[in-house]
Amino acid sequence: ARAGAPGAGLGLAIAERVHTGRIPCELGASVTVSADTASPGRFHVEGKGFKYYMTPVATTTGTVRLEDIKGGAVWLQIGNKSMLMNQKLGQRLADECMSPQQLLVAEAIKKNPPVSVLEPLK
Repeated sequence: ARAGAPGAGLGLAIAERVHTGRIPCELGASVTVSADTASPGRFHVEGKGFKYYMTPVATTTGTVRLEDIKGGAVWLQIGNKSMLMNQKLGQRLADECMSPQQLLVAEAIKKNPPVSVLEPLK
């Protein structure tokens, strides 16, 4: 096996956790995330008025982060939602995006909200 770019193994590990397909977002928007079959670990992220080619970036929090350096865009995926940010413009292009897996997590949080760190323990 030939060695890839530095951190390539880490990028592929992150890539395995990326939700793909058409992901509905707030305000009737949607984002389509598809794996690049010719380049494992890279993704096409598209929607109305945008198209990015993204690569996984390691985070200290375990958040899935895909970046398009040239396009200035970032796709962030946490347990219960995803969002697409344009860093150059400093704005969100899509928010509250939920894959079927994230929708399950969001519903579970509604049913069993996490305890606030600001509330006294009972």
